[in-house]
Amino acid sequence: MVQTAQTPNDLRIIVELAGVFDVNDAIRQIGATPLLEFKTQSPAPERTPLSDTEKKQREEYNAQQLKKAQDTIEKIIQADGQNFAELATELSEDPGSASQGGDLGFMRRDMLVPEFGDVLFDQIREDGQTTIDPVETQFGYHIIQRIESRTVTDEKISEPVEEVRARHILFATQSVEGDLPVNYDQWESTQLGGKQLVKSEVLFDQYSGSAQVGLKFDDEGAALFEDITDKNIGNPVAIFLDGAIISSPTVQSKISGGEAVITGNFSINEAKELVNRLNSGALPVPINLISQQTVGPSLGVVSVQKSLIAGLVGFALVALFMLLFYRISGLLAVLALAFYAAIVFALFKLIPVTLTLAGIAGFLLSIGMAVDANVLIFERLREELKAGNGFSHAVATAFDRAWNSIRDSNMSTLLTCFILAWFGTSVIKGFAITLGIGVLVSMFSAIIITRLWIELAGRVSWLSNKKWLWGA
Repeated sequence: MVQTAQTPNDLRIIVELAGVFDVNDAIRQIGATPLLEFKTQSPAPERTPLSDTEKKQREEYNAQQLKKAQDTIEKIIQADGQNFAELATELSEDPGSASQGGDLGFMRRDMLVPEFGDVLFDQIREDGQTTIDPVETQFGYHIIQRIESRTVTDEKISEPVEEVRARHILFATQSVEGDLPVNYDQWESTQLGGKQLVKSEVLFDQYSGSAQVGLKFDDEGAALFEDITDKNIGNPVAIFLDGAIISSPTVQSKISGGEAVITGNFSINEAKELVNRLNSGALPVPINLISQQTVGPSLGVVSVQKSLIAGLVGFALVALFMLLFYRISGLLAVLALAFYAAIVFALFKLIPVTLTLAGIAGFLLSIGMAVDANVLIFERLREELKAGNGFSHAVATAFDRAWNSIRDSNMSTLLTCFILAWFGTSVIKGFAITLGIGVLVSMFSAIIITRLWIELAGRVSWLSNKKWLWGA
């Protein structure tokens, strides 16, 4: 929750982050600047030729990498493939998948380099099967394990397409064909980024259930995205966040409509955090931390427990007071208060309202005001009964005469609640909202529910004839 507060010299922002326990992480989230960029591949420049010595050194290094890959395959075969994910985490030089146990997710053949795709889709056809020889690509030597496969329908071509989920372990090699220029960037900007982003949301793959991030662009972004995909069919388009590549899908066809999906082996929490950062954007002003306060779960539980105990003790004392002074009327008022509490909690759940300590205080105060309304009514009823009026007439007169006082006091309270909710920050606003809801329900409880039950009880002759039971 974010609230603003104006001081004579500054505009202050009060941020509440639920479920965040690390103060430094909270500060990082508040001040983070998510930079979203879409980039396409740059044309490859000419390589700088290697000397014979450099070429020999790289060939020796690549031979060592091949030996590592072969030794790793032996370990995998000995463990019947059960240690693949563990070895991938330990040995793989692919930073994008190593932390996931080498898991690449579901892929189509056209998303992969030919050498990798041919082996995965043609040579290892059984789930759990692992390559018995390293697979060499432009990136290095791969060990590939097939996990599972599925057939999906491509909506654009209306034909079934096979997708395979696999793990791999990469032992990167060095090029013996020469070096690229030092300042060469494989990716070039497309001018499409977070500036054109309208919103992002967490999505889930309909087949695997994996978390994804959906993007919706404005008109300018939609036009750029359509142009980018139209010019790069068959080529990858990289998605960068804060300068780091998080996904590089291969474009299958021109995409219109201004919507895109980021798939990057996200956990649900990672996808939610990314969506929050993209939707929130960066604050365009410097942030100076004035103060911070951490409310841990144990403190919250203790505070809520003490508040509930205080509320129950207060309710019991109020009930005892009402029973001693007003007898049958007091009993009916206590029942009405219980009904009132049930309605209020139902409204809190429906709206919904998060009960903070300030909110609990507002709720307990509204109970006191509900009792105050009943006291006004019962005092009027006692006066009418002592004056010798009949029970039905006394009840009607008591409620009519008490109504003006109840209305005026509650209206002034509601006006105060409105002012606090409009101008106050989060804690004060929570108090005002719960108090306001409680006051409105207490008026209904006192005027409608309590009166209904008193009139029903008055139809029992032996109750209505014994005025002392009504405090008179």
